Amino acid sequence: MSTTDRCRLYLITPPRFDPAEFRDTLASALDAGDVACVQLRLKDVDDDAIRRAADILCPVTQERDVAFIMNDRADLAAETGSDGVHVGQEDASYTDARTMLGDDAIIGVTCHQSRDLSMTAADEGANYVAFGAFYPSGTKSPKHQANPEILSWWSGLMETPCVAIGGITVENAPPLIQAGADFLSVVAGVWNHPQGPAAAVKAFNTVMENVAAAQ
Repeated sequence: MSTTDRCRLYLITPPRFDPAEFRDTLASALDAGDVACVQLRLKDVDDDAIRRAADILCPVTQERDVAFIMNDRADLAAETGSDGVHVGQEDASYTDARTMLGDDAIIGVTCHQSRDLSMTAADEGANYVAFGAFYPSGTKSPKHQANPEILSWWSGLMETPCVAIGGITVENAPPLIQAGADFLSVVAGVWNHPQGPAAAVKAFNTVMENVAAAQ
């Protein structure tokens, strides 16, 4: 999940899906353009359902050199051969996740709109910090509202990459890219795109390239 000279896509799986049916959809999306990673985020399901989804989808991403990130569960990330884990403020601590997964794993931390949380996460060694939500989201009811200014502040101060999250679409992405987001975390903006996920990935990459060229 390396950064480049421009912003990259950080995909999150839909809230509900059948892994076997979703596999080809995911493959098509990843083949359509640059994607840095895919986070498996399944809520209100048992561990076996998460394991099954990881067993099916992890190879799809890793075969394409796209990192596979587990949401919340460092233990399942280790068990399923995921490349890392994303932890929220109410989940296992960064330190616990690092101890469980080792130095080579990707560990990202939700920091909402907090400068203090983000500085702490970076100091501890997080591979990225996530800010948001920047826009209203139909996927998740945001408890925190973030302003693009925090991306500018972070990118001007820190080398640790930052991820923008929350209701991001092709249309509203440019201000976040311009502000300094290294990654855009997207759910519905890709999976529910009118022309389909592959078209969405292409469109996001075009927007990212255009903003990078203009800067």
